[in-house]
Amino acid sequence: MTPAELSRTVRHAVCRAVEDGALRVAVPETVRVERPRPGGRGHWASNIALRLAREAGRSAAEVAGILGRRLEQAPGIARVEVTGPGFLNLTLADGSQQTLVRSVLAQGPAYGLPPAAEPRAHDGELRERVWGETLARMGAGPAPGERLGVVPAPDQELAVRLGTDAARWALLAAAAHDRPRTEGLLVQHERNPLFRVRYAHARAHALTRGARALGFTAEPAAPVDAPALTAAVADHPAAVADAARLRAPDRLARHLEAVADALLSFQHTVLPVGDEKPSAAHRSRLALAEAAGAVLAGGLSLFGISAPLHL
Repeated sequence: MTPAELSRTVRHAVCRAVEDGALRVAVPETVRVERPRPGGRGHWASNIALRLAREAGRSAAEVAGILGRRLEQAPGIARVEVTGPGFLNLTLADGSQQTLVRSVLAQGPAYGLPPAAEPRAHDGELRERVWGETLARMGAGPAPGERLGVVPAPDQELAVRLGTDAARWALLAAAAHDRPRTEGLLVQHERNPLFRVRYAHARAHALTRGARALGFTAEPAAPVDAPALTAAVADHPAAVADAARLRAPDRLARHLEAVADALLSFQHTVLPVGDEKPSAAHRSRLALAEAAGAVLAGGLSLFGISAPLHL
């Protein structure tokens, strides 16, 4: 894990603490990490808890404890310790990125998903039914007769007009209190978030086919300089869990968009160019791209949306 990746991981822990209501602060644009000072421990340290303490109305040690509990669950971090008045000291796991990618590839689209999640019928109008079914897949389905309080679908025949996939995305990608946006979901353009997500998934498979034609396969043998994509893949289990816990499928939709955007930016580095020979770096990049494809497939399956291999 690079310092930039670690900085984003710490900032993400602040975001999660704010979203959970554990901290009431403005999330900083950046979080600095540095080598521990005398008396510190681990590989890296951050003074973020000291920066946030006054605004949070808590001691720096309390803030550090809140953030530390979230950081302990982050892939790539082996240990978190609080020293001095509230410094976070972070010890990284060996080969954390490669371990993450191997784990995703071993689990495939099931990575980060709740065990044996199955849809369950829910009554009510169209959008409420779709939300209920999706939350049930996430293991957080509403009780029989429970109302979800979502803004109704603009059209109860939405699936007829848009098709099942686009209709479900429209109904799930907007927050519960927002009116679903249905325009542009059938257009194959980067402005269409559903297209970007499904296209990124198809590109991951295209890269695998291209690599096979060049005589190599994926193997996470070396670190890959792709902090945005690595972080997005690593965040997937937490994104699914948060969407379930908060009963907010739209949070998962935004996460899938982030994974897709990071993969589409990264894809051009995966295959050899010109006379370049396949190397360990190419095999490792392909492995990360395949892991991202698995994340997208799994997320779309929770939504009940297909993930085509060609698009």
